[in-house]
Amino acid sequence: MVSHFTAVFCCNVPQESGPYRNLDETIELAINLNLDPRKPGQALRGSLRLPHGTGKSVKCLVFTSDADIVAKANSQGHMAGGDDLLQQISKGEVLLDKYTRALATQEWISPIQKSLARVLGPRGLMPNPKTNTVFETPADLWETLQEQSNTITYRTESDGILHFPVGKASFASEQLLENLQAIFQTVQDVKPENYGKGKKKKTMGKNVKYWLRASLSATQGKGIRVDLRTVDPTSPFFMREPE
Repeated sequence: MVSHFTAVFCCNVPQESGPYRNLDETIELAINLNLDPRKPGQALRGSLRLPHGTGKSVKCLVFTSDADIVAKANSQGHMAGGDDLLQQISKGEVLLDKYTRALATQEWISPIQKSLARVLGPRGLMPNPKTNTVFETPADLWETLQEQSNTITYRTESDGILHFPVGKASFASEQLLENLQAIFQTVQDVKPENYGKGKKKKTMGKNVKYWLRASLSATQGKGIRVDLRTVDPTSPFFMREPE
């Protein structure tokens, strides 16, 4: 299992940083699926928890009326509040580029949609139940907030491609492999019952390919194609060296 993917990592990210690679590069995964997001049920969107996170710190906007959670979230570097946070964002007093995602309890969804949809929407910061960022209780919100450094979101692009950060080049190979396995399994688990980019029945449905291509790359490296047999959880070669 280790040898195949480790070879990909080593080809793409040298162990010793050269003069043009003086940063801890991010390993990224691109998966091209046989999906057409314009068709019903084929627009995949959600979140998943990576066993070892991405290596990046995550700052969130947190909308809640719970004063205790507001205080604790702010102390951790997030920006939390209720009406005061809504007003600050509306007035342009918050640098939104600093925040990765927004979380909210259910009662704040309507006020957010009314006053901030045009501001947060284009930045991908609108809380949404599909991405597990809307919560019934403050306790649920707080529990998920503690996992945000290990949580990533995904959304199918128009051509059926999903992009995922896998981790940092400084991660041990085993950590990257476990993160990859979590991503591959999630993509398989959310596979639509019917899918396909074609217009004819023979190019759509259960008997056509779901996985089309997969590649790994680093921040300053070229993409390297990965053998599909090793990324498809239904394959006997999943996460193994192909024979």
